[in-house]
Amino acid sequence: MTPTRLSTLGIVALGIAAITWLILREAYASLPPLPWTGIPALLLVAGAEAVIGRDVRRRISRRPGAKPVDPLAVSRMLVLAKASSLTGAVVTGITLGFIGYLSGQLAATMPRRDFIYAAITCAATLVLVAAALYLEYCCRVPTGTKPSEDITQSADR
Repeated sequence: MTPTRLSTLGIVALGIAAITWLILREAYASLPPLPWTGIPALLLVAGAEAVIGRDVRRRISRRPGAKPVDPLAVSRMLVLAKASSLTGAVVTGITLGFIGYLSGQLAATMPRRDFIYAAITCAATLVLVAAALYLEYCCRVPTGTKPSEDITQSADR
């Protein structure tokens, strides 16, 4: 599995932003207000991924006092990181589409409120993408190290 490229995430975000902007041109008036509840959820997931990444990195590096890590668990964390970064790019694109569409309507109360929520949600999704990329980085085996026997044996158990 290759590392996630920032260019891929950027292309996804910009493509989704363009599609969202086009849809909003036709459907914004019929949509309900943007919710704020996604912001804490995104930040909670980002925090959890950062903490997990730090723990996985410590265990892969075989720091003193760290338990051996199960290779299957690391592969699951890697899949979680890749899915989170791509999901974050999609949601970033959606929020950028809202920001682009609403930027010319800030005089009205509801578009201004939606613009603010979209901007804060966009920032939260960027935090999620950063945490996911950090977790992906932490799942790499450090260069120059060989898999130890107890890591291989823990997979056999």
